[in-house]
Amino acid sequence: MLHLLRAEGVSLGYDQTSIIANLDLAIMPGAITVIVGANASGKSTLLKGLARLLTPDAGQVTLGGRNIKTLPGKKVATVVGLLPQQPVAPDGITVADLVGRGRYPHQGWFRQWSSTDDEIVAAAMAATNTHELAARRLGDLSGGQRQRVWIAMALAQDPEILLLDEPTTFLDVTHQIEVLDLLLERNRERCTTVVMVLHDLNLAARYADHLVVMCAGRIVANGAPAETLTAEIVRHAFDLEARIVPDPVCGAPMVVPIGRFHGRVPTVCTEDAPSQAHKNATNKGRLPL
Repeated sequence: MLHLLRAEGVSLGYDQTSIIANLDLAIMPGAITVIVGANASGKSTLLKGLARLLTPDAGQVTLGGRNIKTLPGKKVATVVGLLPQQPVAPDGITVADLVGRGRYPHQGWFRQWSSTDDEIVAAAMAATNTHELAARRLGDLSGGQRQRVWIAMALAQDPEILLLDEPTTFLDVTHQIEVLDLLLERNRERCTTVVMVLHDLNLAARYADHLVVMCAGRIVANGAPAETLTAEIVRHAFDLEARIVPDPVCGAPMVVPIGRFHGRVPTVCTEDAPSQAHKNATNKGRLPL
């Protein structure tokens, strides 16, 4: 059964400071939704509201048509999984123990740990290439390794809806692609609904079925990447001049920033007539832009 996760007239904030006001969003079941926006646009705040970590000041978040705040926590945890931006783990915990905690929502009086749980944990660690780290303490790992372990725990939870706040943080480009490919595979093979916040617009456009663009706590574009990632929307949401061209790999829209020093005929410095900027930069031991 695919549960519909929806924000209905939601207002969210911290310490009397409003971040999001009267926002409506229906998460498409069985699809990959990527939320993008400039810093402080409300992306992470929205994700916390959807995950029940932040109580709305107005409106409600519903899961399967019911207010998510009225549902038992353990029930929600079996359906909705969250990887926050800055997850916290107990001191000294090992990788195997942390990934195993992803199975806790599925335990109960009549459902104890089983060989199936062992298999799911092992599969999550294999998929994220963390199985060789099983005996190591989380605190001894690099940032990239820790991030892959957290993703393994989220996969071990085996939720129907997976929320991830910047899952590619700390990862080099190879591991970024591996993680996003893994999430895409999970979505296509198991129909897992994936909602994630990404900063890289080109990766967002490549992997998203549905793109949500936020600016100042509001949704300014919502739909397929080809419809939402336009030069006008990028200018409005990111204050960035860019050209949108087809991604040569998959045809998705690709954002090419212009910047202040490009998009014009460059001035070339020569040895015979160096510019003052070139002289100053050379004296300081560096070349100009």
